[in-house]
Amino acid sequence: MRHLLSTKTLGYDEAIGLLDVAEDMAATQQREVKKLPTLRGKAVVNLFFEDSTRTRISFEAAAKRLSADVINFSAKGSSVSKGESLKDTAQTLEAMGADAVVIRHSASGAPRTLASSGWISAGVLNAGDGTHEHPTQALLDAFTMRKRAHGSASRARDLNGMHVVIVGDILHSRVVRSNVWLLSTLGAHVTLVAPPTLLPVDVSGWPVRISYDLDEVLRGEPDVVMLLRIQSERMHDAFFPNSREYSRRWGLDDARFARLPQSTIVMHPGPMNRGLEISSLAADSVQSTVREQVTNGVSVRMAALYLLLSGDREDSL
Repeated sequence: MRHLLSTKTLGYDEAIGLLDVAEDMAATQQREVKKLPTLRGKAVVNLFFEDSTRTRISFEAAAKRLSADVINFSAKGSSVSKGESLKDTAQTLEAMGADAVVIRHSASGAPRTLASSGWISAGVLNAGDGTHEHPTQALLDAFTMRKRAHGSASRARDLNGMHVVIVGDILHSRVVRSNVWLLSTLGAHVTLVAPPTLLPVDVSGWPVRISYDLDEVLRGEPDVVMLLRIQSERMHDAFFPNSREYSRRWGLDDARFARLPQSTIVMHPGPMNRGLEISSLAADSVQSTVREQVTNGVSVRMAALYLLLSGDREDSL
């Protein structure tokens, strides 16, 4: 694997292979000594132009558990805040001997630009770009679904036939875009539920069903309900009347949660707005995988870094 930029271009075998490697990585994390010597001598740079807690720490933990050297780069307080371009920053990292660059950027397409520009020879891993994609989040979500659905027999299993409902701020979410393509590749059926104002203008090319009625969709007893955070920091207009109205119509409140089958998995990529898109009862229930997703994120990112730095580095984007 040369780069990991998108799930849209990730084939079925590649996706299953990555999830299987993540399964192996998860097994090593149950041992007393969690660290592996696999990437000793490699340098991984976390190049974050946007604030992040979960993703940055997860990538840092993943790299360190593979014995890589980690350099954390934040745009705030760096030369970027003084006007340095992405190209100059990238070439500085190249001069420092970076083997892999994990990039999070507010501009959609920035990781692809970095990967295809020829500015650096390092592998590039997209940790979220604008409202475009967040591939490792989708992979850890799929890993979590597979593990919950199949347990210890998850090896070599996909998500064929599963019904996944994704609810909330579809318009601004890079997580949902990566999930739509990956889940479709793995055989799941996806339904997006949101107010019309929080859906992209054109989703005709997406392999999904669209609904505006959460209650109607939940009556179909889906296998997974994933709630998305309302990204108020990206909103410059009023996309719904108020938070109370949003929660009443599109939130997984206590009443809706109580009507779900006990087998339905409840997910959230975090951070959560409790009481808005999800109630505390649902978030803290045994059906919730919120904490598992965080744990599984380290294993999935270990797998991605391993395949990026020690696997067959083909020239594919």
